[in-house]
Amino acid sequence: MSDSRKTLRALAEARRAALLPGAFNALSARLIEDLGFEAVYITGAGVTNMSLGLPDQGFMGLAEIVEHTQRIRDAVRIPLIVDADTGFGNAVNVYHAVRQLERAGADCVQLEDQTSPKRCGHFNGKDVVDTEEMLGKIRAAVDARRDSGLLVMARTDAAAVYGFDAAVERAARFAEAGADILFVEALTEADQVRALPGLLDKPLLMNLVLGGKTPVLPREELATAGYGFVLYANAALQAAVAGMTRALTQLRERGELAEDPALVAPFAERQRLVNKPAWDELEQRYASR
Repeated sequence: MSDSRKTLRALAEARRAALLPGAFNALSARLIEDLGFEAVYITGAGVTNMSLGLPDQGFMGLAEIVEHTQRIRDAVRIPLIVDADTGFGNAVNVYHAVRQLERAGADCVQLEDQTSPKRCGHFNGKDVVDTEEMLGKIRAAVDARRDSGLLVMARTDAAAVYGFDAAVERAARFAEAGADILFVEALTEADQVRALPGLLDKPLLMNLVLGGKTPVLPREELATAGYGFVLYANAALQAAVAGMTRALTQLRERGELAEDPALVAPFAERQRLVNKPAWDELEQRYASR
């Protein structure tokens, strides 16, 4: 088992609500690591929004998320949780997807039980597949692992379709099928969020979407409840959009833009984040003598 997979399993089992920011590319993942976060979540919504300019409605394919995972794995050393949507097809497709993502450097692969085309968990109009179909996908994901240390996270969107109790029952079945971490998406009541860890045995992830359906509770309260992870999947993306909008609006209105650290990252900071000094050192090492 790789060190990053051991670390991720330990984080999940500690159940101290480790903060998990979402990354949409290698630079956002590098910033997450640089700021001291313990793991990165590769967000399907973020990759779709930022790379394709499309909403989170099933437009991202396996090849795209594998490529992003490879790039992010090369950029950071902390654990990677990868959003694999519905697994890009049936259980056989899930088997293939897990093999590809494991090879790309994922430490955990997340699968969800929505029908295709899936959509953001905080959109309206969702539906879910039969429980048995999802159980087959989870078993396929577990069997596909070459390294038993690779974690499988199972997400259910059933709360929006059948209610809270049905979602809890589904999640319990997912654990029996071999899921290592459970993710009950888009709970709408604070009492449900507080109660969930007492109803399921496996480590849990809680997704807090800014502007979404789930009440945003303090991390300390979620840690006390017993969550393994608190996911802010697209906080960095939303902040990036806000920052780009501010800077570009000023450029449009004034016709110029100063290097104001409150508005844009300094040139030197950008070079530090992409490790330019290390590349300069390599260039000097291999220069002709």
